[in-house]
Formats: sequence, C-alpha cells, structure tokens
Amino acid sequence: MPDTIPTDMFAPCGMNCMVCYRHCVSKKSCGGCFSNKNGTSEECRSCRIHACVGEKGIEYCFSCKIFPCKQIKKMDKRYRDRYDQSLIENGLMAKEQGLAAFLAAERSKWTCGKCEGIISLHDNECSECQTFFGKKRAGV
Repeated sequence: MPDTIPTDMFAPCGMNCMVCYRHCVSKKSCGGCFSNKNGTSEECRSCRIHACVGEKGIEYCFSCKIFPCKQIKKMDKRYRDRYDQSLIENGLMAKEQGLAAFLAAERSKWTCGKCEGIISLHDNECSECQTFFGKKRAGV
C-alpha cells in the first residue's frame, strides 16, 4: 500500500479503486476510473456511472443534485449485500471529511498488518502475501 492513496483512485461512484480486485491483481493492474483508457479495466471503461458524471460535468456522484440516484442505489445495494460496503456512505464521508481525509482512513482500513500490502475489498485477500482476512464474499 502506498503511503497515501492518490485522489484519482476514488471512483465517481464512491469506490476506493485502490482496493478493487482489478487494481490488486499483479498482471495488468487497473489504474482506477480516472486513469487513461489503457490503464483502466474494460468494466470501468464501459461504466454508465462514470459516463453520467462526465455528461453532467462533475467528478463525483456525491456532487450531483439527485445523489443518490437509482443507478447508485442499485450499485450500493449490490456492494452492501456482497461486500458489506456502502458506496453511498463512502461518497458522503468523502464529501463531509474531504477526499484526502477519507482516503487516509481507507488506507488504514485496507492495509495488510503482516506485509503492508493492499487488502482487496472483493476477496478479502492481501495483494502481496495472499493472507486471507475472512470468509469469501458472495459473487467473488
């Protein structure tokens, strides 16, 4: 895990891209939603939420006047059910605390205590030492 999580690793939807399994894989790591097209996974390139904020001229869903919209609510439900994480709460905390403070807290939450690697939100496994941190979540 780097000393600080770059702000461009916070996705428009509220996902911390640093802990996404697409970023944690060693080969062809995704650079997050704000990286150039070559550094982003296919899922991120075709994301309707990312396209929506672009059309509205905003960076993050929490800046939208209709936040949380139907798309975010649907994605949030999936993340709550599968990974026990809320993208809506992430967005609200980032808005209230500031993005840098939110990401500092996220760094602490998702850093492996054994090797300082990144714990993937999607599979609860360290990207470096492969230590497993709990039961596999549904849909992984």
